[in-house]
Amino acid sequence: MKMQRKELMRGVEGCLLLVVMIFLLALAAMKLGSLSITYKELFQGLFVSYDKRVATIYDLRFPRIIVALLGGAALSCSGLLFQAVLKNPLADPGIIGISGGAALTTTLVAGLFPTLYFSVPLFSFLGGMAAFILIYSLAWKGVLDPIRIILIGIAVAAVFTGLSDVLSGLTNRTGVSVSVSGLAQLVWSDVRVMAVYASIGLVAAFILAPACNLMALDDQTVRGLGVNVDRLRLIISVAAVLLVSGVTSVVGVVGFLALIVPHIARRIIGSDHRILVPFCTLLGGFVLLLADTIGRCIAPPNEISASVIMSIVGGPFFIFLLKRGEHRDKR
Repeated sequence: MKMQRKELMRGVEGCLLLVVMIFLLALAAMKLGSLSITYKELFQGLFVSYDKRVATIYDLRFPRIIVALLGGAALSCSGLLFQAVLKNPLADPGIIGISGGAALTTTLVAGLFPTLYFSVPLFSFLGGMAAFILIYSLAWKGVLDPIRIILIGIAVAAVFTGLSDVLSGLTNRTGVSVSVSGLAQLVWSDVRVMAVYASIGLVAAFILAPACNLMALDDQTVRGLGVNVDRLRLIISVAAVLLVSGVTSVVGVVGFLALIVPHIARRIIGSDHRILVPFCTLLGGFVLLLADTIGRCIAPPNEISASVIMSIVGGPFFIFLLKRGEHRDKR
């Protein structure tokens, strides 16, 4: 009981600290960039009198800040749910191919059926769910083998990414693929789409947090408690796919964030998903906004996509986790 109370207090303190850090980072993100402005001018332009520079910041920077926070929260919680349901600490929707399936259907619908543009997130979800079912079916051999899931997922993700790039080159005049897109040029309509899908998925993640704790147990033990393990696994998976698909349809594929954030969160506050879900929600938003802000400020007016920043950081982190897993197996 004392340990649970201690974990709870550490989680609450961590969440409060993250709220402060997010607020400070958002203030910095509003100001930093090729268009410089003081906070006084920003406040006056928002609430006192019209200012063209402030209007530009409001229309360009505010949407990407909000989408970064919502997208990072959704991706991190998606990774947390996948790691719970697959019992695999290396599970990441980008690595195991879920993001690739969502990106492929997004590119297909947006390129070939532009009149269905506002339905793209729904098709993205269906593509992500189809990818999950495909990978799950190929990897299932009586039990879930974590290494088999990773290997099959990497292969399927490569195929989906290649097909998505081909479709993008054939249908998109700009030649920009969903698989390499980012947070630039987002508008308020993107915020509304992200808010709907992220809100539904995050609420589901909060509700399913106790169930994720059950998934840490052996399947036979869970069945002994009267729980339908397969149905619970499917419900958690649907919520995870919804979260990552909503982000992919708006932002594109952002790799490794869903892998890194849950690991950092567990190191800080423990393994209770009732605390992990809100902590990952805040930490994921902070990390993606930080990556986007760094990408905007490294070489202005040029920008480096947040997905590229996350890949540079996440690749070595993934290798580190693999090496640490090998050391544990030898013991």
